Amino acid sequence: MATPQTGIFALGTMSHAYLEFAVRPGMDPRTVVQRVASLREPRSTIGGVNLVAGFRPELWATVAPDASPDGLRGFNEPIVARDGYTLPATQRDVVVWITGAAYDIVFDVSRAIVAALDPTASLAAEIAGWPYHQDRDLTGFEDGTENPTLVEATSVAIIEAGSPGAGGSVLLLQQWQHDAVGWESLSTDQQERAIGRTKAGSVELDPLPRDSHVARTDQASFGKIFRRNIGYGTLTRHGTIFVGFSQDRGRLDAMLRSMCDGPGGGRDRITHFTQAVTGAYYFVPSVEALAAFASAEPV
Repeated sequence: MATPQTGIFALGTMSHAYLEFAVRPGMDPRTVVQRVASLREPRSTIGGVNLVAGFRPELWATVAPDASPDGLRGFNEPIVARDGYTLPATQRDVVVWITGAAYDIVFDVSRAIVAALDPTASLAAEIAGWPYHQDRDLTGFEDGTENPTLVEATSVAIIEAGSPGAGGSVLLLQQWQHDAVGWESLSTDQQERAIGRTKAGSVELDPLPRDSHVARTDQASFGKIFRRNIGYGTLTRHGTIFVGFSQDRGRLDAMLRSMCDGPGGGRDRITHFTQAVTGAYYFVPSVEALAAFASAEPV
C-alpha cells in the first residue's frame, strides 16, 4: 500500500515555511523531481523538521503518468465572481512545506533547500507561518472546527489504493490577506454572522446565515477536506495561509466557487474582509512514488 507523506498529518508544529519554485527554462522536469525527491530533513528527536513536497499536476504527470490522478490540473485560471471579485491563479511548479518546533531550524532548512534546488528551480515565492492562539485564525475565530480526526483524515485527504495517484493528495495552497481594520470594526454579532459560528465555543448558528462562511463551505455538501491553515504576516499585512488536502480537486473547487457565487447569489460574507492573493494546486505524491526518483546521494 502506498504511504502518504507523513508531514501532512504532523500536527502541533509551531513554525512553518512554504517555498514555491519555478522550473528553470529548458530544465528536464525529471531532473527537477529527482532533486526534490533527494531532499532530506534533519534526523533529530529534538528540533527536527518535517518536509512535504508537491508538484504542479501537469509536471508530475509528465514524469510519472502511472502515478498521477486522472485529469488533475493546476490552478491555471483565476476564479471570478459575477461582481468581479477574483481568486487569483499564481500556479508554480514545485512546493516544499517545512514545519518544525522553532523557526530557526525551519529557516536554516529552508535556506539549504533553496540552495539544493537552485540549479534546477528558482525560488518564486516564500511565506512563513505560525499558529495563532493554538487553533484560531487572525479573525479571532477557531479554525478547522470541521476537520476530521487524524484517524479519519487519511480517508478524506489521501487517494485510496487502486486509484491513479494512490497514497497521494491534492493540495490547495492560498494566501488570504485580511482587512483587519474593517473586520475589527464589526460587532461580535456581525462577525459571528459572517463566519456562521459563535466566537466563544465555535457553535454553529441556528438558523445559519446563507451567505456565512460555514454555509458556503459546508463539508456535508461538498465533501470533507483536511485543513492545516496557519497565520502569517506583519502588524500591517497579515492573514491566513489556507492549506487544504483532499482526495480530489473537485470538492476544493466547489467550495471556492461557492464562496464567490453561492446559492441565493452574492458572495461569502467573509470575502468582504479578506482577499486571496495567491492560488495554486499541487499534487503531493506518496512516499514510494517520490522515492522512486531519489538519487543515491541525499541533497
